[in-house]
Amino acid sequence: MTIRRLLADQKVRFVLVGGFNTVLGYLTFGALTLWVFHDVRFGYLLSLLCSYAVGISVAFVLYRRLVFVVHGHVLRDLVRFVSVYAVSIGVNAAVLPVLVEVVGVPPVLAQGVVVLITTLLSFVGHRSFSFRRDEDVCDVV
Repeated sequence: MTIRRLLADQKVRFVLVGGFNTVLGYLTFGALTLWVFHDVRFGYLLSLLCSYAVGISVAFVLYRRLVFVVHGHVLRDLVRFVSVYAVSIGVNAAVLPVLVEVVGVPPVLAQGVVVLITTLLSFVGHRSFSFRRDEDVCDVV
């Protein structure tokens, strides 16, 4: 299979852009947790909020232009996009403290576990809601 053929597949593009965005967000989270909020009680949650702000901004542009390739309705898409991320950050904010405070997993490792859970939620949410057009027929994977 050629690279062009691979890139024609929306799921492949989603994984590539999502992978890039996940690495960016994870590195941002790690850097903030280790170097900025390291002395702050629950500083990892502040790191989480800041890394999501960066991630949402970058992801919206990349998903819109490279994965779902939609035009128009920018504000509507953005509101929907942020709402899908709100679900992800809610799941993240609920599970992360349990892993860190109850289970005793280091924050950076715990965030890696949570990222796996929220990735599937993200694809389904963005494809079926954020960038859906009325004429689209979306199958849930």
